[in-house]
Order: sequence, then C-alpha cells, then structure tokens
Amino acid sequence: MKRILLFVVLVLTIFFSFTTVTAQSYLFEVPKATVELFANNDGTATLVYTYEFSNRPGAHPIDFVDIGLPTKGFSLGNVSATVDGRSVAGVSNADPQYIFEGQGVTLELGNLAIPAGGSGTVVATIQNISGLFYEADEPENYVSFFFSPNYFGKEYVKGNTEYEMIIYMPVGLDEDMPRYFPAEKWPGSKEPDDIGYTEGGRVFYYWWSDRADLSTDYRFGGAFPNNFIPATTIQAKPTFTERASGSVNNFFENLFPLCCVAAFIGGPIAIGILQANQQKKRKLKYLPPKVKIEGHGIKRGLTAVQAAILLEKPMDQIVTMILFSVIRKGAAEVTKKEPLQIKVLEPLPDDLYPYEKHFLDAMQADSKKKQRTELQAMLENLITGVQEKMKGFSYKETVTYYQDIVSRAWQQVEGSETPEVAMENYDKYMGWTMLDDNYGDRTRNVFTGPRPIFVPIWWHRYDPVYRSGTSTASARPAVSGSGSRPIVGGQPSANMPTLPGADFAAGVVLGAQNFASNTIGDLTSFTERITNKTNPMPKPTYSSSTRSGGGSSGRSCACACACAGCACACAGGGR
Repeated sequence: MKRILLFVVLVLTIFFSFTTVTAQSYLFEVPKATVELFANNDGTATLVYTYEFSNRPGAHPIDFVDIGLPTKGFSLGNVSATVDGRSVAGVSNADPQYIFEGQGVTLELGNLAIPAGGSGTVVATIQNISGLFYEADEPENYVSFFFSPNYFGKEYVKGNTEYEMIIYMPVGLDEDMPRYFPAEKWPGSKEPDDIGYTEGGRVFYYWWSDRADLSTDYRFGGAFPNNFIPATTIQAKPTFTERASGSVNNFFENLFPLCCVAAFIGGPIAIGILQANQQKKRKLKYLPPKVKIEGHGIKRGLTAVQAAILLEKPMDQIVTMILFSVIRKGAAEVTKKEPLQIKVLEPLPDDLYPYEKHFLDAMQADSKKKQRTELQAMLENLITGVQEKMKGFSYKETVTYYQDIVSRAWQQVEGSETPEVAMENYDKYMGWTMLDDNYGDRTRNVFTGPRPIFVPIWWHRYDPVYRSGTSTASARPAVSGSGSRPIVGGQPSANMPTLPGADFAAGVVLGAQNFASNTIGDLTSFTERITNKTNPMPKPTYSSSTRSGGGSSGRSCACACACAGCACACAGGGR
C-alpha cells in the first residue's frame, strides 16, 4: 500500500512539474527599445516600435508580440512588422484578454518565434493612426496629444532597458512653434535630451535613459498649431461628463487616481507655462556643449568676464561687467544715464582685453541696431575664446574653482571691519563680486544706510551727475587702473569725495540694470541670436529607418489620453 501511495505521489509530482514547464510563462529582457511617434500633416500618426529582446532560458518561446495602441483608429492593413529583418506574416487584432479593450494588434511570429535563450529584434510599424490629436485648452489654436508607449507586464519583462523615445512634429513648423510636455514617470531627464530638425523638416524631441524598463507606462506628449493638420482630424474637447466618466473608469479599471478632470482643466495650462519657460531657458543656453566635455585639471587665469561666460551668466550681467571694467580702467566715462551713453577716453589704457576694445567700438555705433549687432558679435567671440581656453581642462573642476573665487571675494567684502575697508575690498574684487546671482542685494546690504562712504576713484567717470556736482571729482583726470581712496593707518585720506552708502549701492545696482535694459533690450531675444551662432539646435544624426532598436515580447498595452495632462492609464498584460 505504501508503495502504491508513493507511486501516486511520484506521478502527481511529475505531472505537476510537467504542467508547470509546459505552462511556462513568458519571461524576457529588453536590452534596448526605441519608440518613434510621427505626428503627420494629414492629421494621422505613425508609430515605430523597435524592440531588441532576449528571451530567458526555460521561458515560453516568444511567439506573439502584442502592441497596445493609443486609439482605436487604426487598420490592420497599415501594420507591418519584421523579426531580424524578416517579415512577419500574421497580424491580428489584439485579444482583450491581454490588451485593455483589445485596443492594439498582435504580431503572430510563427516560424520567426524567439526560442528560450534566444534573442532577436522586432520592428513594428503602425501607420495612419487617427484620433490622437485634441483641441488644446492652452494655448489657443493649438492641438495637443499625450501618449503612453506600449509596455509589458512586470511578471514577464525583467531588467533595465536602454530606452529611446522620439517625437517628430509635423513638417513645416518653426522651432519655437511646437511644444513638448515633460516626460512623466521617466527615469531620465523630464526635458528632452536633444531637440532639433530632421532632414525632412520635422522638429523632433528626443529622450534617452539607460535606467528605463518595459513594464512602466511612461508618458510623453506635445502640442502644435492646429493649422498644420486638417480641422476634420482634430478631436473636440471632451465634455465635463465624459471627463468625469473617463476618470471613474480609469480608477476602477486601473486603480489610478481620479485626476483627469482637474488635470484636463489645469494640466495643459501648467504644462504650457512650464514648456514656455523651458523654451526660454533653452534660448539662454549660449555655451556650446563641447566646453563641458570632461578634461583634466583646472583652467586658471580666466578674467572675471571670461569666468562669467563659463558659468553661463546672463548676457546683460556680462555686458554690465565689461562696462564697469572699462570705466574702472579709465577707458570710458558715462555721458548720459537715460538712455545710458558712454564716451571713449583717449589714449586707451594698455591693459584692455580684446573684448573690452570690441565693446568700446560697439558702444560708438550710430544706431541701437548696429550697437546690439556689434555687442552680439563681441560676445560670440568671447564665447569662442573661452571654449578654446577650456580645451583639455575639466569643466566641472574649473566651474567649482571660479565659484569658490566669487564666494571668497564676498567673504572679504562682507567680513570687513569698517565701511572704508569694505569699500576697498569691494572695489578690489568688483569683477568677481558681480558674478554672484545676488550681487544687487549683497551690495545694498554692505552699504546700507545714510552713512557717508569714500567713493572709488573711478566713480566720477561712472556718474555724470556726481561728476558735475563735485569739483574734486570733476577736476580729477582719467586714471588707468582701479582702486578706492587710499587708506592710511586704517583710515581714508582726508578731503576725499564721499557719498551716502545707500546712494552708492543704488547707483551701482540700478545704473547697471538701466544700462543693460537700454543697451541690449529684450534679454531672451538678444541672447537667442547669440545662441543660434554658438549653440544652435542640434541636427539629428539618425533617421527612423536607420535607428537600432530595442526588443522584447509578450503581452502588453498602451493608451493615450483625450486631454494633455490628464491621467493616462491602461491595464498591463501578458500570457
């Protein structure tokens, strides 16, 4: 009896072991994946998925690949796929058991199935997808879309993925027309790693991460003017009832928060504002990325102005630094404050830098337009010069070095025991103190109050009102070099011109602000022209037909929202 019982147990064990093996689940890795979304001028979208997958030993063969799609507006006749370059013959509508509501397609690999322990690349192209673009709340006359690429159940896909996501906007858009939405749930930068134009005239946004996976519903999106696609292809904004109903459905079907209604109303506006800010920031990034390629050691010997370029300080701040530099050296004086005008003083000092000479030439231009053009050329040369000086040196180490100089300069000023010593140090380190982002406030704090201070010897060249009202100052000749009143025994020399500290601080800070605004005008527009020369939008080095891709298999789903910014959710899957 015991032998019979033991035999039955053995048979059952073998049976269940066999059943477990035959019912072995899909289990694979995705070393690389590329998703490309093309927003077409006919109002449709094209999706290209490139999956490079590695099937686990002992796993079920990868015989089906389910691709969830953002809308139900597709046709099987517009779906094509390959495995390692060989065409997949079988394409069918997805089974709702594996993709939410069957909104997708199934690639039947057949004899191209990836066996256990094998690997291969699957490329799926789905053309003429309709219903993706919706009226945007903000900005007016824009359409928007929000897209969650295809993904797989966590129980079937393991490991990290080198993941690329590219959105291609319709042909014909200027670079400042379209907008991207910051990526959601993305393990890399929320902002695109690359923005540029394809050879076909499409603006593209490119995200990349080597810490991604193929089981998370990452979310991407964008917007563009509605006149670039037919009006008949634009989906109307969902009604309040539809938004609320969709939110409830999403909650129960996917356990996602009820956020779509609020996000639909506020999300596009917030995202639009964020996007506008990001575009503005991009226009102010004038330093070419080559400077940031790591080298070795610190590049010492940069002037404060050159360090300002390295730290990518605003252009108005840099131009103001140059103004103060030439005034302190006795090369120029201010003749009028509103609008600010300067006069070149002859003979020029011998210690002027090329960019200072170029600055003086620019300021003598006979029109504002020529003046700004010359200032932009001067700054372009300055940026190029800093780039040349940084070759072979560490960007990070050098930036830290000069940031420390700025910090120590302010320590000298703010740690001075008397206002007189503070002025001496302030004048001595003025170029470096102006690199601080809080330069204005710190200057006011140091020289606060009505107590008179002894002004620097160059102050009469900076303030024409002070010059005309002070005989001592007005009679003083232009002197090359800088420095404040001489200090003897810790006290300034007698009979030297004074000014209330608060007035001095206001004169420096407000005068600098007025000079910048009157000279360069709109900072973003001024800097953008320089950026277009020194750090233009990068050109793509790839096309959709040549990109290497990622891989995987299994069951999955994807979805798109009816509104930019709302919760985009769908059920994961796998069999």
